[in-house]
Amino acid sequence: MAQFKPFDMEGMPLEEQPQSWKDMTPAPYDKKAVDAYTRTRVILMNGIENNAVLMSHAIARMHPDPEVKKSMALMRRIDSQQQEAVNWLNPADQSVIETTLGYEQVAVDLTANLAQNEPDPYVKQTLDFALLEDFDHLYRYGCLYDYIEGGDPEMIVQGKTEVKPGRPTSIEHRHPYDSMRKHYDKDTADIKTKMNYATIVAAEQQTMLFYRSHGFMYPDEIARQLYAEIAEIEEQHVSQYESLGDPRETMLEKMAILELNEAYLYYSCAQHESDPRIRGIWESFMKMEIEHFNECARLLKQFEGRDIQDIMKTDVVESLVVFEPNKDYVNSVLENQLDLAPSNMEYVRMQELPDDWASFAYQRVVNAKGVPSEEVVSKAGPSLAERDQAEKIRRVKQEMARRVEKGMAAVPAR
Repeated sequence: MAQFKPFDMEGMPLEEQPQSWKDMTPAPYDKKAVDAYTRTRVILMNGIENNAVLMSHAIARMHPDPEVKKSMALMRRIDSQQQEAVNWLNPADQSVIETTLGYEQVAVDLTANLAQNEPDPYVKQTLDFALLEDFDHLYRYGCLYDYIEGGDPEMIVQGKTEVKPGRPTSIEHRHPYDSMRKHYDKDTADIKTKMNYATIVAAEQQTMLFYRSHGFMYPDEIARQLYAEIAEIEEQHVSQYESLGDPRETMLEKMAILELNEAYLYYSCAQHESDPRIRGIWESFMKMEIEHFNECARLLKQFEGRDIQDIMKTDVVESLVVFEPNKDYVNSVLENQLDLAPSNMEYVRMQELPDDWASFAYQRVVNAKGVPSEEVVSKAGPSLAERDQAEKIRRVKQEMARRVEKGMAAVPAR
């Protein structure tokens, strides 16, 4: 099995990394011939680069040293060019909803992979919890695809990811306080935990931004509302995931881990990419990111007197990120965790929630005038719509409705 050994890998000198306009705009893949997991790799790496650019901008605004700002500017420009090259691999004839289905396939199979290779039990539980919500989003958007374009979501996921309900989107809406999570300890956490954290925050952030920047493009009201509804869940996911990170990590420490993770993910993509042309892009960008990691390690040593190896505590990162079918794992989580909900930064069964759980009142407000994720099912064909009638799905909706009513009845009249 391939192993990621960053200290043994050759980087590309920073001065050789800027690209021409032509290199930044590679030919897109053919949406009718592309492997589903090539599409998911493109989506993931676009989000990873986007997050690196945003983090670098944040550091530039807050770090006092001019040399750090200059280094961030140089690496950020390269990351920006990489992002454009990756994003331009998406074809113009791939519709917004088709791309959206790809985003949710990323969310399902990426989260499942990270969860199965996560050493921290609490972080793993958080991944499993959100997995069932993104799994449901794939189903709801599949219904929208059938309704809006008459498309079959199987044409996008290619049978590699199931399209059926997870934890219903209608009961996922939570008060912001219920998105808070306990953070890992930077001094004891495994490097894989820190890298999984960086990956999932970037992926969910990109999904949130994509839905917010594209959902308004549809004239159909259900489509517009569904994108708004699920975009808000993605905001919840970003909030819960980002709170897992230790706020005591310095800016340079966080950036070093981000650059390490970028190189690791490009390496992971290259090991499993079936398209030779795109594999070449992953391999080239991996070399660039190795050099970015080396530069961050240098800055960390110069300005904080710390050795990156003392932070990593290993020379090898194992368990690569692999896009592959995770049906058995997802179904196992679905069977055992469908009725979980967060309360006081822990996960409990829905029936164990206190009557004053803040999310009861919040759900009542946002769902008061109809729920797009429920309405879209009625617009889909029977083969998709009937999946929402599974007994366990109906039961969990009924239980949440009962708890919302009970919770609101317990609120003193004003």
